[in-house]
Amino acid sequence: MIIEKKILPVFLALILGLSAFQLMAADDNAVPVRMILNLTVNPAREIAVTWRTGPGVENARVEYMQATSKSYRSINADGTDPYKTVKTAEAKTESINTGKSTSALRHSVILGDLEPDTLYQYRAGNGKTWSEWCHFKTACLADNPFTFIFLGDPQNDLKSYCSRVFRAAYSAAPDARFMLLAGDLVSLPWLDDWWGEFFYAAGWMVRHVPVLALVGNHAYYRDNGMWRYTTDKPHPLWYAHLTLPRNGPKGLVETAYYIDYQGVRLVMLNGNEKLEEQALWLDTVLAANKNRWTILAIHHPLYSSGKDRDNPRLRAILLPVIDKYSVDLVLQGHDHSYGRTFKLRNGTVVKDGQSGTVFVSSVSGPKFYEVNEKHRHLMKKLGTDAQLFQVITVEKNCLIFEARTVTGERYDYFELKKNEKLRHPGVPL
Repeated sequence: MIIEKKILPVFLALILGLSAFQLMAADDNAVPVRMILNLTVNPAREIAVTWRTGPGVENARVEYMQATSKSYRSINADGTDPYKTVKTAEAKTESINTGKSTSALRHSVILGDLEPDTLYQYRAGNGKTWSEWCHFKTACLADNPFTFIFLGDPQNDLKSYCSRVFRAAYSAAPDARFMLLAGDLVSLPWLDDWWGEFFYAAGWMVRHVPVLALVGNHAYYRDNGMWRYTTDKPHPLWYAHLTLPRNGPKGLVETAYYIDYQGVRLVMLNGNEKLEEQALWLDTVLAANKNRWTILAIHHPLYSSGKDRDNPRLRAILLPVIDKYSVDLVLQGHDHSYGRTFKLRNGTVVKDGQSGTVFVSSVSGPKFYEVNEKHRHLMKKLGTDAQLFQVITVEKNCLIFEARTVTGERYDYFELKKNEKLRHPGVPL
């Protein structure tokens, strides 16, 4: 067969394109997916990266460096390579039981020796197949103002409805330093496809904005032909997708922990089990707190906003510690509605200028419950039937809280002022 000269370049381009496509297809197994950043106990110096590939992938690693506007093809004015400072961190690799005929690998690594308040770029891969370059920024050592995003339970209709919540939140707060999720990331934790939908909904956002996640009750469900709740431990797929701090009480690894972030001590609690042990641990954590602000997060609300729900045992165990150290804010999920209390102390509304705690429960997914009238007298704002996201800004003497609907309307707003005469860091009232 004779190929005309005019056709030959097109023919060759087609052949080369098909060859490249075949090479890419052959490497699909190694492409990093479900990649996520998590904060560590030292957010100014470290960050955790977790991702997933198909089976058989070896030499998983992360390359990282201080971010540059130049590419691999660029050369600095002095003739040097802008990428000569790239560092490599080897990942820990574990097999995942996906519950399906196909298996997968989990790769995780904590990047260390980072500079505070610095923008970094990173990518995950195996030396041949890589993710895109992504960015993250480390925390400051000083108590500089910062913003973070708070989301109640996503849980249901993750791809179809929750995608827009993540996007709306990022659009409203593109400078958010991290995102706090109040548990129940998925409804059925044993179904790997649901986790896939969560990562579809979160998209590239969780590759750039680190996540702090609470464990919810749905993480404890098992499938034995019907739903079964167990307090043994969360489903293995919870651990397979996250790399969270491990400084909590014994037996609650990566489900109860705390970090300090630019003047705030953030404490994540597990409302499903070992509450008495957590109360003792919490007392120790708050007694040693030298930060100006204290924020707790727990999946189950102490003052329920959802109909026919109440958690008196949580209040009996945790409120004495919360009141003892004048915790500023408690963030919660679970009730698929919105509730924001007045400032409370020992279950009573306090006067202006007195120390107390504000409790907020919210929901980001499309599953809603009717409101609970039991605690209405303690609520400044109570509502339902709205997918919400919250943007929280912490300054030296002021905490600004704003809740918005997924379509952008302001739903709630309040400010907390820090009165140094009422509370000194680490010293109970």
